[in-house]
Amino acid sequence: MARNLRWVLLIVAVSYLVSSLEASEGDADPLYKSCVDQCQKTGCVGDNCFQHCKFSADGKAIDGPWYMQEPLYLRWKQWDCQSDCQYECMMTREEERRRNGEKPTKYFGKWPLKHVYGIQEPVSVAFSALDLAIQFHGWVSYFILVYYNLPLQPNRKTYYEYNGLLHIYATIVMNSLFWSGVCHSRDVELTERLDYSSATLLAGYSLILAIFRSFSIHDQSAKIMVTVPILAVVATHILYLNFYNLDEVQGFTGKLYSE
Repeated sequence: MARNLRWVLLIVAVSYLVSSLEASEGDADPLYKSCVDQCQKTGCVGDNCFQHCKFSADGKAIDGPWYMQEPLYLRWKQWDCQSDCQYECMMTREEERRRNGEKPTKYFGKWPLKHVYGIQEPVSVAFSALDLAIQFHGWVSYFILVYYNLPLQPNRKTYYEYNGLLHIYATIVMNSLFWSGVCHSRDVELTERLDYSSATLLAGYSLILAIFRSFSIHDQSAKIMVTVPILAVVATHILYLNFYNLDEVQGFTGKLYSE
């Protein structure tokens, strides 16, 4: 009975988490929704107006699509009329909530953060960049250690059996941190897919390397028996995320395991 109760509580908790990711109190607020709708029609929120929200009588953007008019860095970040309206309305509503003594609320599953030079989450980007720099420094230090400070075999290979695997691991870690920073900079579908896919790959490869080193696996056939099933699961998960359903919960789970 207790075991069944635990399963029920787990299902309820996951269902609640999924529903909270799909809609939050902030973006469900009627005042916020009304603000976004009005902004997309007029191109303005208060005194702030956006050039790429200007439309002609037939509903088409003046002078063609907005991305043909914006600077390159804005095109890459995909700031469009909807994004600007959502952000400006979010900040306006949060200022109203602050004046009314109310606490901040989430919008689309995320806390309202002020953009800095177009970057959505500047602190997270800074930490990702710092982590990437530390990982790169560690990888270079390891490279110098094994190739210049330790003895090598006559064929110039290292004596450490897992040397090649660690170089691959370092590359995968740095790749994951890079796309994590990009996603924190501008969270759109493409950057989410790259971030979650990289995190999933890192989680799978970390598991493979941990099994090799923990159980001192040296036999090539044993390595293949461990690697193939894990890589199959990782590949299936990445394909599922990219071509079937980009699920925030699954992506978050992958990142949680990798960190």
